[in-house]
Amino acid sequence: MQSLRFISAVALVSHPPGAQQSLDAVAHNLYPLLFKASYLLEQSAVIRLLLEHWPLEEFRLGPLLGPSADHAGDLRDRACRACLEACMHGLADHVLQGGGCRRLRVADLTGIRDVQVQRCPCGRALGRWGRTELLARTCCELQEQPCATRRPVEVLADIFVTAGNFEAVARALGPAGPGPLRVRCLSLRADSLDPGRLLHVLRLAGPCELRRLEVVHNVRLHAGHVQQLLAQGGFPQLVSLTLPAKAFDAPPASTPAPDGEEPLLASIAWALSRMKQLTELHVAFSTLTGKLQTLLGPLRTPLRVLDVGNCALNHEDMTFLANCIHAAHLEVLDLSGHCLVDLFPATFHRLLGQAAPTLRALTLEECGLEDRHVGALSLALGTCRRLRELRFLGNPLSGRALRRLFTALCELPWLRCVEFPVPRDCYPEGSAYPQDELAMSKFDQQKYDAIAADLRAVLLRAGRDDIQVSTPLFGSFDPDIQETSNELGAFLLQAFKTALENFSRVLKQME
Repeated sequence: MQSLRFISAVALVSHPPGAQQSLDAVAHNLYPLLFKASYLLEQSAVIRLLLEHWPLEEFRLGPLLGPSADHAGDLRDRACRACLEACMHGLADHVLQGGGCRRLRVADLTGIRDVQVQRCPCGRALGRWGRTELLARTCCELQEQPCATRRPVEVLADIFVTAGNFEAVARALGPAGPGPLRVRCLSLRADSLDPGRLLHVLRLAGPCELRRLEVVHNVRLHAGHVQQLLAQGGFPQLVSLTLPAKAFDAPPASTPAPDGEEPLLASIAWALSRMKQLTELHVAFSTLTGKLQTLLGPLRTPLRVLDVGNCALNHEDMTFLANCIHAAHLEVLDLSGHCLVDLFPATFHRLLGQAAPTLRALTLEECGLEDRHVGALSLALGTCRRLRELRFLGNPLSGRALRRLFTALCELPWLRCVEFPVPRDCYPEGSAYPQDELAMSKFDQQKYDAIAADLRAVLLRAGRDDIQVSTPLFGSFDPDIQETSNELGAFLLQAFKTALENFSRVLKQME
């Protein structure tokens, strides 16, 4: 639905020369409407002009692109390169204006959602890393311009830093002198950085304002680094924390504590317990055998999101999880990599029963689920009436077992998304699980298509055409990895080369 005001705005911005001539006569409260119309039509010249002359004290990108009374469409999943570059250039033009005509105090550039398929006409996306690079480069350029002593515009941003843009980001976050833009980092994602650089950029970003912190993939941390990281300012506003694989491993030179104590882990847990806003914790691929209570027990705020995939949990850990305060508040849970139904059938059932009133998304990838487990799995899932997303890729289930499971899933009224594995029938007999990428891709496509069609028919017969089903072979789309894949590959090659050089040096010393 579009209001007459929005239709008029579209007509005006469709002709950039006319829009430029008419802008001085436009009421200030119509600027947001003109901005959304310009973004919809990808009129980058008009977007830049609007930002240059923005007459309001705030510019908030997410709300401006979201649904409104004038235009019900949601443009927040359009990370359009041309439009976002025009926003940044217009903001730079705005702060370089002379005189007292500048009113803008806050530019909130957050709120964009990165998706796999761009709906903007040009189809060219500017991801989170690219937006960070653009903002950092703009800040650095403006720092070199002669600047009048006036209040800087505060820019709220989601920052994605890697080795490739570290220098520019560090300059933008910690300028040597006053500049027209002051970057405030609300969320920080770090990849392909050494621990020293991570701690440096974190200090510049300001832990006191940070709401989300993602340290992923090629940032090699151990428990000592994590302790240092969490000691920086307390993170009073932090809502979500993601740590890389092996983040709780002991430092290489540490001496084992007596009686199995974990002083570093206990220190980390104490730091987490001070974060009263923390409700999301992602610690996949960290070894936590027998340590889950030490880590999660002290937390004062119940977690809503918990990712403990491939953490080698044992019966003690699962028992704690099923009975702790967090279980009754979980909305998103990832237990991938654990043989849940085989090793912990009663505990797993109790955990899902505790989480059932709130649980929206459940991931059980590579959990060793076989045909004989379908009955117990269906029974456990049956309590999760509010479940919307279920992912169980990498499990050796036959087409027949999947049909039984899908029949049970039809009873979950809120379910909308299911990611299921390639049926075991489609692979050569005797194929081993879990599979590597090469083995995973070698299956009978024709047989898969037939079984997938049969599973969709099960849903249709039950009147559940509202459930979207798919088999993303190599996991769900990750826009950040997609955007930085070249740099990530180069980092891995360099790490491999360094490892070979160290190995060669050791061999020579042995000789």
